[in-house]
Amino acid sequence: MKNLKNQKKEVQGNIAGFESMGLVDGPGVRFVVFLQGCPLRCAYCHNPEMWNAREEKFLTTPQELVEKIKRYQPYFKGEGGVTISGGEPLMQAEFVTEVFKLCKAEGIHTCLDTSGCGEATDELLDNTDLVILDVKELDENRYESLVAQKMDKFNAFLAKCQEKHKNMWLRQVIVPNYNDSKESVLKLKNFAKNLQNIQKIELLPYHDMAKKKYKQLGIAYRLQDVPAMDKAKCQELERLLK
Repeated sequence: MKNLKNQKKEVQGNIAGFESMGLVDGPGVRFVVFLQGCPLRCAYCHNPEMWNAREEKFLTTPQELVEKIKRYQPYFKGEGGVTISGGEPLMQAEFVTEVFKLCKAEGIHTCLDTSGCGEATDELLDNTDLVILDVKELDENRYESLVAQKMDKFNAFLAKCQEKHKNMWLRQVIVPNYNDSKESVLKLKNFAKNLQNIQKIELLPYHDMAKKKYKQLGIAYRLQDVPAMDKAKCQELERLLK
C-alpha cells in the first residue's frame, strides 16, 4: 500500500478565464489564460473581480490545461503560443511553472504577462520565452499611491529577468493628466535604455469602461472623474519611443 503522506498533491490553477485566439498579448495568435488573484489595487484596474485569490473560479491541473491549449496549436504557426496573465500570474507561480514546462515539451512558445509583484523561480523563468512586464510607475512614491503596494517586488522581479537575460516587452497604461506627457513617456524610454533584451514598448490608453462593474461590486472607483485616454494622442506619444 502506498504511503499517502509522502505523495505530493498535484498543483491546481485557479483560472478566471480564457481567450482562445488572442492577438495582443504576445507575438502571433495566443491562447491566453487569466489567473485569479492579484495583490495590487491599481486605480485603473478593469478586472476587480479577479483580485480575490481565495475565490475559486475554474480549477484545473497543468496537464488538463495544456491538453486544452494543444487543441489550438494549428493556429499558432511560427510565432504564436500561450500567454499566462491575470490577475497576477506570479501568485500561482508553481502552477505556471508546471504549465510552461509541459508547453515547452510540446514546442509551444510561452509568455508571462505580469506586473512583477511576486516571486519568480529560476525554473519558471527558464521555461518562459517572453516576459511582458506591466510598468505601473517608475517613481516609488507614485507607484505606491497608484497600486497600494511598495515597488520592492517589481524591482526584484525585473532584476531577476535581467540576470536571466529574458526577452521582454514593456507596457504602460497612459492616464490623462497623470502620465500622458512627453516627459513621462521619455522617462519610460530612458528607463528601457538601461535594460537588456527589450524587444518592444507599448503604451496602452486608459479606458473607463469598468465604472459600471465597480458600482455593481460596491467598490469605490478612484478615477471616477477621469475621461478615457484619447487614442490618437496615445499613438502620438508612442512615436516618441521610436
